Amino acid sequence: MCRGIRARGEDREARRDERHHRDHAYVVAQLAQYSVSHGLAADEALLAGFVGRRGDEALAEHVHRFPGCTVQELFHEALGYLNGPDSPPAYPVRGAEALVRRLHADGVPIAVVTSGPRKYAVELLQLVGGADLFAAMISAEDVRQGKPHPEGYRSGCAALGVDPDRAVAFEDAPAGIAAAKAAGLSCVGITTTHPAAALRAADIVVSDLTEVDWPSLAAGPFSPNVA
Repeated sequence: MCRGIRARGEDREARRDERHHRDHAYVVAQLAQYSVSHGLAADEALLAGFVGRRGDEALAEHVHRFPGCTVQELFHEALGYLNGPDSPPAYPVRGAEALVRRLHADGVPIAVVTSGPRKYAVELLQLVGGADLFAAMISAEDVRQGKPHPEGYRSGCAALGVDPDRAVAFEDAPAGIAAAKAAGLSCVGITTTHPAAALRAADIVVSDLTEVDWPSLAAGPFSPNVA
């Protein structure tokens, strides 16, 4: 555990809020249904390969298993499964709103670096609030290579005008952590979609953002610039 961020209770690293369990289960169930509809066995390894990555890149690895379909056709069909009328409402991770507002009030520039399309990222930020607090957004359309490639985080740091070694990423998926670390950022892993063991490449792992101590973060080895 790195000095500068305090997690309250080590046993909490592997615990998640019940709502997080339920909503992640929905995503997994929809991806499984999508796979089965094409005659694919929805094994855990297949589904895990989609989380935190650009959908088109993840699907490109399996397009040969979908005869007669293009990657873009598969991608748009998958979005229909994930954003259907039964999808759970969007909500921020616990502690996210308070942390973002605190950073903004302290003059810390913040960027969104997402594997998702810009349209959906903007819609989600508008739903949960605080879209105006982010100085930049790097989405799937803005990079040639998605996570785990570091391009997105390098672009995010460039947009903020900070060096990667002076920035901190907050990630909930192994692909995102790999991207952040490869770009030279420090990284906080959040166990909202994966257990702590899957996020061990992060510098520190927390259950949610209420466990992030911003004054210590600013004073410690992590930079007060956040991506």
